Amino acid sequence: MAETKMTPAALKILETASHLFYWKGIHSIGVETIASEAGVTKKTLYDRFGSKEQLIVAYLNERDRQWKEHLNTYLAPVQEAEPDVKILTVFDALEAWLSTKNRRGCAFVNALAELTEEDHPGRDVIIEEKRWLKNLFRTFIEELGMEQAQELAERLLVLHEGITVTHSMNLSTNGIDSVKETVRLLLQQRK
Repeated sequence: MAETKMTPAALKILETASHLFYWKGIHSIGVETIASEAGVTKKTLYDRFGSKEQLIVAYLNERDRQWKEHLNTYLAPVQEAEPDVKILTVFDALEAWLSTKNRRGCAFVNALAELTEEDHPGRDVIIEEKRWLKNLFRTFIEELGMEQAQELAERLLVLHEGITVTHSMNLSTNGIDSVKETVRLLLQQRK
């Protein structure tokens, strides 16, 4: 949903739905609950978003926007740095992201587990977000002049996603530090 069309009621609905979807799950939350907690009617919700599916898409788009904005605050100061520093900075941004309001892990991974219908429009948002991150890693690897950039970008994405999941389950003892050490080893092996 375009930001220019977001009325105060739509913003409140999206904020409420985002909180509920992330913390309680997409399928366990109905439009009645969202409308009630947002202080609007179901009609207002449908007038602003059209359907629960489109509200889910708006939620995922907003999470994507928030993550990219967060990541860019970390990458902006290292724009002129070596690409390996930029890659490690992505993991610094992830560490900060997970330590704040994202203790339940990746909203995209959680949503993908629930959106089992192949044609659900939310799946496109999820897949594109992960593709974007993989391409970001690939760009940095190519800037390093390393071969097999696509393969290495995939490994970095797997590390990124893996630490997100294990962090949310409290299974990671050294967390991001362990992942960053693995990243350093991968980058050294490829030089």
